[in-house]
Amino acid sequence: MKELGQEHFYNIGVSYKKADAETRGKFSVSKENQVALLKSAKLKGVSGVFIISTCNRTEIFGFANRPCLLIELLCEFSEGTSKEFAEISNVFQDQQAISHLYRIGTGLDSQILGDYEIVGQLRQSFKLSKKLKTTNAYIERLVNSVLQASKKVKNNTKLSSGTTSVSYAAVQYIIKNVPNYNTKNILVFGLGKMGKHTCKNLAEYTKNKQVCLINRTEEKATEFVKEHKSIRKSVIENLSEEVANADILIVSTGAEKPTITKKHLSENKEILILDLSMPENVAHDVQDFNNVSLVNVDELSKITHETLAVRLAEVPLAEKIIEIHKAEFNDWLNHRRFTPAIAALKSSLENIKNDEINFQKKKISNFDEDQAEILTSRLIQKITTQFVKHLKDENTSVSESIDVIQKVFQS
Repeated sequence: MKELGQEHFYNIGVSYKKADAETRGKFSVSKENQVALLKSAKLKGVSGVFIISTCNRTEIFGFANRPCLLIELLCEFSEGTSKEFAEISNVFQDQQAISHLYRIGTGLDSQILGDYEIVGQLRQSFKLSKKLKTTNAYIERLVNSVLQASKKVKNNTKLSSGTTSVSYAAVQYIIKNVPNYNTKNILVFGLGKMGKHTCKNLAEYTKNKQVCLINRTEEKATEFVKEHKSIRKSVIENLSEEVANADILIVSTGAEKPTITKKHLSENKEILILDLSMPENVAHDVQDFNNVSLVNVDELSKITHETLAVRLAEVPLAEKIIEIHKAEFNDWLNHRRFTPAIAALKSSLENIKNDEINFQKKKISNFDEDQAEILTSRLIQKITTQFVKHLKDENTSVSESIDVIQKVFQS
């Protein structure tokens, strides 16, 4: 985007591809800090920015003169450092950043291929940015295009066939690894989106009637168990007691710091803990107890291979859909970028044409003005077409090209 004062559209971030759950947790940005980050970006003159922060990734998309500005914002509002970021990050510019967003929004870049939870998260991220007025026409058009591509991929391919969300994987892990799982006491701690899905998957895929739910906000848990009567509700004050009674603990509290620590556990009680949170909400040192088994989101993401085989076969079709939508976006982008340059060139050539036709009319008797008009108009069209090809070269600076036109034709 050289025409915007040497600004480029950047993506900077960390994801499951290079960073484990613990490291991703350091770069996770809370909802409160996302607001603060966007406001800070606006004050620093970032002309269009939004942030996605999930259990699998934290990504910032925005315009800047250099990516360092976005990296500094991420490190300021997370617990990660620039040194750590350099070792596990991705930095994409312009078309690479555009392609990356399409892959994220269609589930091609999800830790579990075809997982569409990211689509809702992308919508929320964009909605927040729009509310804080940190978007622009470019970002709005791009995000809408990505969401359209996502909808088409979901409706016209099998990329999301089967169920492979982390909450589903947690229940499948229990079914495959816990003997007599239907008779075990299961405690679900946390009723965010992940917790709700876990409870629903437990009801759908098991016959276990000994599921207990605890949430920090009791009202939410009360409302949930009204609709899911097989689940028992307890209160946060009874957390240690309920953990002591549980054979399986599923944690999805979405807190910034561990909500389950050694003090909640007994060294002699055997328990399986599934941590679905990001940052991780179970302290690592609980594994010092021999009877505690701890599984995090990275481990759970490995257990859905059968479904993934079907999804992998659909990737080429999804990529074709992306290319169609990306081409449409780039056509819009090019039109937006090139219109001033083309208009300036056409205006200059039209002036030259009109001056020359008027000159020839005076000089040549029986001058055929209509033929001259047709011939010169065709020449102008061919010249402008060649100029469009020049502008479409990624190495071309549109602003510099306009300067050249003004110097050559308006001197």
